[in-house]
Formats: sequence, structure tokens, C-alpha cells
Amino acid sequence: MSTSIIYKLESQITWFPNALTVKKFFIAVFMVTGMQYAVSAQQVQYLKPSWWFGAASAANINFYRGSTQQLNSSLTIPVAFHDGTGAGLYLAPLIEFHKPNTVFGAMLQVGYDSRKSKFEQVNTVCNCPADLSTKLSYITVEPSIRIAPFKSNFYLYGGPRLAFNMNKSFVYQLGINPAFPLQTPTDAVKGDFDNVNKTLVSMQVGAGYDIPLSNQSKQTQVVLSPFVSFQPYFGQSPRSIETWNITTVRAGAALKFGSGHKIAAPLAELPAATAIINEPNVVFTVDAPQNIPAQRMVREIFPVRNYVFFNAGSAAIPDRYVLLNKSEVKSFKEDQVQLSVPKNLSGRSERQMIIYYNILNILGDRMGKNPSTTINLVGSSEEGVEDGKAMATSIKKYLTDLFEIDGKRITIEGRNKPKIPSEQPGGTNELVLLREGDRRVSIESSSSVLLMEFQNGPGAPLKPVEFVAVQEAPLDSYVSFNAAGSKDAFSSWKMEITDDKGSIKNFGPYTEEKISIPGKAIMGITPAGNYKVTMIGLTKTGQTVKKESIVPMVLWTPSKDKEGMRYSVIFEFNKSKTIELYETYLTNIVTPKIPAGGTVIIHGHTDIIGDEAYNKNLSTERANEVKSIIEKSLAKTGRTDVKFETLSFGEDEKLSPFENKFPEERFYNRTVIIDIIPGK
Repeated sequence: MSTSIIYKLESQITWFPNALTVKKFFIAVFMVTGMQYAVSAQQVQYLKPSWWFGAASAANINFYRGSTQQLNSSLTIPVAFHDGTGAGLYLAPLIEFHKPNTVFGAMLQVGYDSRKSKFEQVNTVCNCPADLSTKLSYITVEPSIRIAPFKSNFYLYGGPRLAFNMNKSFVYQLGINPAFPLQTPTDAVKGDFDNVNKTLVSMQVGAGYDIPLSNQSKQTQVVLSPFVSFQPYFGQSPRSIETWNITTVRAGAALKFGSGHKIAAPLAELPAATAIINEPNVVFTVDAPQNIPAQRMVREIFPVRNYVFFNAGSAAIPDRYVLLNKSEVKSFKEDQVQLSVPKNLSGRSERQMIIYYNILNILGDRMGKNPSTTINLVGSSEEGVEDGKAMATSIKKYLTDLFEIDGKRITIEGRNKPKIPSEQPGGTNELVLLREGDRRVSIESSSSVLLMEFQNGPGAPLKPVEFVAVQEAPLDSYVSFNAAGSKDAFSSWKMEITDDKGSIKNFGPYTEEKISIPGKAIMGITPAGNYKVTMIGLTKTGQTVKKESIVPMVLWTPSKDKEGMRYSVIFEFNKSKTIELYETYLTNIVTPKIPAGGTVIIHGHTDIIGDEAYNKNLSTERANEVKSIIEKSLAKTGRTDVKFETLSFGEDEKLSPFENKFPEERFYNRTVIIDIIPGK
């Protein structure tokens, strides 16, 4: 049983007033916004939309520069016109895509774009005033990248402008000399410019602010977005002759509509032990196990990696490996290794390293018991083939001198790189750690008695070592905290957990949505109690959202009536697919050991090489790969009685099976661990 507390946190909206030139317009907008905000205190049920549709309207303030005099082939006026100013209308439907609380999005507007204006009046040689105006206009296509630098309602945008000419008409009026007022004025000349570019390619940059006009308890949401943009003269020369160009400042507003996705369940649908707080993006769940699982005697089948790693610049076996003397060899037996295994299996265990660092003694013992077995030692060194052979020779000498293995049963080989290297061609990141892992001697054999079942080839592990120990704090006794939706709503979140004596423990900050904490890390030695859990979220706009509730917890306490099993699957560097022979091992060895009604807990890990987020995904892929193989094997026999729990920890060093100091530890951290739990 578990107690689930679901928090839906109250959203807060902070308005940032703008100081733009069109003051009356913005005052009216904020009055509307204020009234809308006052009625938005009801329950929020919908996420902000990602897709928006609507229309934009604006005034183009056009600035003419350069000169024009030859209006068309039949009309060249006496004097050139230069500067001018005017206003034109801009109307366009629009589409926008931007996920809530993210930085990048996209915009597209296609519409009517008027660049009409009037040139400043000039005087001709007869001292007659002359005027020229135009209704120049275009159909424009304006795709833009939308950037919300603070992940708030304020955004910037920019992109190309493609303009297709629609109107190129002009009106030219020559006035009379003011010194001769009785002259008869000439008629205005109307016509079209010639040599007009049919298509223009230019650019624009702008800024806007989204003001919600509807609250988020409505599925259809409406936003008013005042905006301003600047379109420089680059690429905006209307004609292919002369020097006339246009610079435009556009100011207006867009009305946008979007449909939100429902996320808030009605009150009647929620469990009885549920506290509800309104928030559109986050569902926070605490699962604290209330039952007392049995203590598990764990029978672990631990694969012995077939590599011996060497220190840089040395062909001697490193002293972290257990090297025996003559008298100790006579009494050494493989099953002695587990006598020094610690009973506490929680945390980053030491037990496997004790076993692994006896790899040469285990190998010598097995070869002594099986006189027909042979091995090939492949030394790989960045310093060259001869250095690789020297490393392999040091291992051969240890086996022949101390375990008295016939040297004819051991061949050696030197290489620059292992047959299964960690460092890949063209790689540039963390080469020091990768090269440490490639400086090794691989133990290869075709003798099945030495190898793990169904394994062969250069990467085949040796036969596993099996031992029994007591497990503490199994994964299914952890307290789970699930902040669904926090990746969109929060930049990070953390927890304060307070016991009934007022002692506070802090956990976090976290960016992932689900985390698990051992009950012992929260409770210490306290057997049971009510704990105040305070979840503190930091929104992407810098606000802090806090909510708390009381959660009962019971410390995991052992009894002595169950035995579980643990298997491990080893992956090569940066690989998420198991090799074919491991699939056979999982199908024929592991799956038949799952008891009726049992639970299989699969947890994936990686080493610390590479990006943290990438490693988290890699560990998920590894765990899912193993789960898929076991599920298919169960399905072939018609079994549906097994429960699965899949966890991925990436490179999290607090939960990794081993340290990451030495290459052998990093190789073992590239693993999926399979815990088989008997049914209740």
C-alpha cells in the first residue's frame, strides 16, 4: 500500500509594463488585462496551447530615402524627389508555434503590406512646387524565429521578408509659380512606375508581448499581442533603377486563438487521500510504502569481466588486483572469494570489486581444475604492439609461475587498440578516460568451461561468481517523488522534509520529473512517523511556488523468509543494444528463474563519460532493451503473472553500483541490474 499526495500548484502571473509610444493603446490593453486577471481565480484546467492562429493588424511608418526622377519611360520630371514619409496598412493572418515556458518557437504571417507614402515637396527650375505620392503595396510572406529569452510572455522575433508587388501607381502634381498666381494649374499625372522589382527579399526584427484575454480554465484561450518591428532598407529598393529605398517601422497588435489540453481531473475523480491545489502544469505525487517487505537473502550471479586494466606507462599488473604468493595459491579456491564479501549490499557496493580484483586467481584456479582449457591474452596499448605484448606477458608469467599453468596453454598477442575499443575514430571528448579503458589485456578463450553461458568472442565475460548475502533497502522500499510536468513548469524543484521533532533534511534540486530516495536517507533509524514534505518549485520566470503536506512513512524493516536473485548485463561503451548471445542468456537462464507472481526490478546505469542528460537516456534504453527481451520470453510461454518496474539512473554517482575512479569500475557501471523478487 502507499499514500499518494497530489499537488497541483497555484500559478502566478507577473505583468511587466511596457513603455511604448502609443500610450493610450497600451493603457486600454492593460485595463482589459486587469479585468480579465480579476476573474481568473477559478480552477485552472488547461495547459497553455502550443499552436496559435489569428490575425495581425498594424501601421507601417514608411521612410523614403534616395532619389527618383524617371517615373516611367514616358515621364521624366524636371527635378528628382528624395525624402518622404507616410503610413500604410498592414493586415495578415498568422500561425505561431511555441510550447509553454520554452525559449524558441516559430511564426508565419502572410498578408497585405502597404508601403504608400508621399515625397517631400520640391521646386522645379521655374520655381513651381512639385508633389509626388505613391500607393506602393505588396503581398508579403514573413516567416520568423520566435525567441522568449526569459521564457515569459515577452518575446523577440526575426526572419526574412518576401514581398510580391501588387500596386506601383503614382500621382505627380506640378503646381504654379507663386509669383504668377493667375496661371492655370496643370492636371495631376497618374500612372505606374516602371522598372519595379516584382519580388523583394529583405529582413525584419521585432518584439512583442502576449497578454492573455481569457483565463486558463477555458479550453479556447485568447491572447492579444502588441508588437513593433523594424524593417531596414536592405533589400527594399522598389525599383531596379535609381536609388530610391524604403525603411519601415511597423507597430500594431495580433489577436491569437489557441486550444489548451485538459490536465486537471475533476475533484470527484481523485482518490480520497488527495489534496488538490490548482496549477496547470504540475502533478506532484509522493508514494511512501506502508508495508514492511521481507528481508531478502540475495543470490547474486555476478559476471566477471574478461579484462585486466593497466596503468599508463607500466606493463606491471596494478596493485589494486589481488596478487597471491606461492603459499596462498595452494589454499586458494574460487568459493573463498565470497568469504570477504560485506553483507551490506546497499549503495555503491564493494563486493563485486573484491571478486573482480581476484580475476587472475579465479582464472588460475579454473584452469588448474580444467587442464584442457586454453586462453589467448590480447594486450592493447596506445604505446604500440610490443607494449601490449609486455602487459599480456606479465599476466602469463603470473599464471605460469604461481598457478603452474603450462605456458603452452597461454598465447599472447599485441595490439594498438582492443578489438572492442571505447575510443571511436574522430572522437574528441573525454579521451583520457576512454584511453584508460582501452589500455588493457583481454582474456579470450574458446573453452566454454571458463566463459559465461552462451558467451564467446573477444568481449565474452568469464563464468560468473555466485554468492549469497543479505540485501538492505531494496529499490521497491524507496520513497518515490513524481513531479509530472515539472520540466515545462519549473527550471528546478527541491524538497524540504521535516520530521515530528522539527529536524529538516533537504533534497535536490532536481530537473527530472521522477526521483526515488531510500527511506533510510529520510528517516534514519526512526521506525515510523509523519513527515512534512514541502515541495519548492522555481518557475522559469523566477517565481517560487511552495506547497506542503503530511506524509506517513514506515522504515523498511527486515524479516527472514525470502530470497531474491540478481543478475547483471554488461554493455559496451555507448551501446544500448545487448549482443545476440546475451539475449540467449536472458531468455534461457534468467527468465526461467522468475517465480510465479514475482516482480522484476530492472535498473539501468552508465559510467560518467559523456553528457549527463545523454547518459540518462542511454540507461533508459538499456533497461528497456533488457525488459523487452524478458517480456518476449515470458510471452512465448504464455506467462502474464510477472510485474515489472524499470528505473534508469544514468551516471548518478549516488546510485551507481560502483565508483568511477578506475576503468574497471566504469566498465561495470555500463550495466543493467535485474532483481528478481518472489511474490508475496
